[in-house]
Amino acid sequence: MSHMKRLLIIGCGDIARRVIPLLAGRYRTCALIRTGARGKELRTQGIMPILGDLDERASLARLAGLADIVLHLAPPPNAGTFDTRTRHLLAALSGGRPPERFVYISTSGVYGDCGGAAVGETRAIHPQNARAQRRADAERQIRRWARRNGVEASILRVPGIYAAERLPLERLRAGTPAFVAAEDGYTNHIHADDLARIVVAALRRGRANRVYHASDDSELKMGDYFDAVADAHGLPRPSRISRAEAQRVLPESLLSFMNESRRLTNERMKRELKVVLRYPTVAVALQSFAAGSAAK
Repeated sequence: MSHMKRLLIIGCGDIARRVIPLLAGRYRTCALIRTGARGKELRTQGIMPILGDLDERASLARLAGLADIVLHLAPPPNAGTFDTRTRHLLAALSGGRPPERFVYISTSGVYGDCGGAAVGETRAIHPQNARAQRRADAERQIRRWARRNGVEASILRVPGIYAAERLPLERLRAGTPAFVAAEDGYTNHIHADDLARIVVAALRRGRANRVYHASDDSELKMGDYFDAVADAHGLPRPSRISRAEAQRVLPESLLSFMNESRRLTNERMKRELKVVLRYPTVAVALQSFAAGSAAK
């Protein structure tokens, strides 16, 4: 039997939970966790937990030389323009034999506002808020480190992640308005299960120092997305307001998200990673959620 590659997962949130069952039997897997609480659950799935904290560089010493492949799903810290967590992780991995492959989950927010243009992976990034700047910093660090150490690094730029239990229902119930159609921008989406499958495809087929858009085929304006979710859940559609009015009534954090418009292309993901989306559009997913809850 061939030697099973050792995979290290950094960041054990929702996407990791969806990825783990897809990896069963393919890798010897370990996962970095901050507290012992998740350890038991991971062990039952055949995963070795490793205690460490990305904010405490000294706690990561055990990661040196540990893995052939690293899957980095952890978000940056909540403040500043640098991703110190990624810096600590790469420093720890440099303490021993570096991994062969590295897959990082970034965000499409690194492009900033593109005025609704179709955006391919070669477009220059232009992060416009601190959160996106931290992601851009992480990407830069990873690419530099990968080149220096001969690591094949793939970066997945991910738009809005949704699932049956990850929909903007609170926002709809709160009656938060959307932009009037004429002033609305494009938004991009990916179902969490499809993202998990894209991650697995990138672990197997991702090319060195290559960016992929992990995005579906929907070409939805943001308000139309909210309308579709509202209709599917019997909630009132959001009211529509002008951008000028929005400046007055909406918080800055929400505005920075709503003011960015782009349409991510996903041909590279389909061609190179050979991904076939299970939920090619939000409409398909909402139909399947409805059928699923009706069957219960």
